Amino acid sequence: MLLQVILEGLGLGVLLVLICAAGIRKGAVGMVHLYSLEVQERCITLGLTTHEKIKRNSLLFKAVCVSGYIAYVLVCVYGINGARSFAAGFWQLLVILSIMNLMDRLLVDGYWVGHTNAWTILGTENLKPYITARDKQKKWLFGTVGMAVIAMVLAAMMTAFIH
Repeated sequence: MLLQVILEGLGLGVLLVLICAAGIRKGAVGMVHLYSLEVQERCITLGLTTHEKIKRNSLLFKAVCVSGYIAYVLVCVYGINGARSFAAGFWQLLVILSIMNLMDRLLVDGYWVGHTNAWTILGTENLKPYITARDKQKKWLFGTVGMAVIAMVLAAMMTAFIH
């Protein structure tokens, strides 16, 4: 069961990478809503995007990711793996979400954004690193505490729904 849950976590991480790849397919400015306000403002000043496009892309990204990730983990844990108790659901949700978070922090933020040019937006290079040390601290904190809270809430909701 543990191996299956780990594989499901890797699957969710791959889904994240695919969503990011789709978001930057026409250039990294398509995902500028993930960058700092300073980078966003520079992109607007350079005429690469508008406040409205940034807001629309941000809302679309959140709607797709949040609903997609929740659906994915619930199908895996409760539909495929057959969890029925709070404890069984919680640990599986936590493992899947934590693996996805690790892939986001290490592969996406650490390598893809930090060490390739795929996420570089011309005219903003002097604002690198796009993910500052402070940003990384916040992301690691949310990734550990936040994923545990999300797993707890989802497991509690599903336990109440099942019973």
